[in-house]
Amino acid sequence: MQRLRPLVLPFALVAAHAAHAQVTMKPDGQWRALFTAGATITGGNTKSDSFSLAGDVVRLRDFDKWAFNANGQYASSEGTRTADRQSGQGLYTRDITPKWFGFGQLDLLHDPLADIKSRATLGTGIGYHVIRETDNTWDVSGGVAYTWDRYEYPQVVDGDTRIRYNHAEALLSEESNHKFSENTTFKQKLTVYPNLHDSGDVRTIFDTGLSVAMTKRLALTATFEHRYDSRPGEGLGKTDTQLVTGVSLRLD
Repeated sequence: MQRLRPLVLPFALVAAHAAHAQVTMKPDGQWRALFTAGATITGGNTKSDSFSLAGDVVRLRDFDKWAFNANGQYASSEGTRTADRQSGQGLYTRDITPKWFGFGQLDLLHDPLADIKSRATLGTGIGYHVIRETDNTWDVSGGVAYTWDRYEYPQVVDGDTRIRYNHAEALLSEESNHKFSENTTFKQKLTVYPNLHDSGDVRTIFDTGLSVAMTKRLALTATFEHRYDSRPGEGLGKTDTQLVTGVSLRLD
């Protein structure tokens, strides 16, 4: 059962957002957004197409933050799907002290080529602001999560053939945002989910994004995503990577 997703979805052509470029962060309680759409179509000796859509919406205040993001990718080559993935996240953080904060989050994923019909992960915990400056932030956090998995095809999980699998996980994360200059920002986040039922299983998610402004609202963006699953299912690889380049539209 061959199911491979693309390593690259190149050259976003339509103004909107690259999946993890940075939204303007101002603690004034205003909603701000960043959006992207991208497409590549080839014909002739090789027929392929790829599409990418994404968006981030954030509201930041001195003591809390709401953040939502969603993205989807589709690609095919010679009539065969090579990518079909949609994901989203909602995150709320609230300061307990100037350094410590609590958080709650919900992650959603649909990735049939990785045998994931649906995955929902609900998590909560506490975090610490290691660096909290205007142009640079770095947070670390930890907590617990619970994941509901449904598979496209039955697979052997924990010794049984299942179409679904629910389990508790630990949640460990670090995230930073950096403004290198007036025109350049960088963002990265690493999240690790050790399985609390089976200590041999672990998932990791690593995202990075670089944005270089062309105008006040438009910027060139590049994002890289890496996913690892120690138990991916029969016939599937443990890692998935994706690079997306594009042009972002900022709505402040």
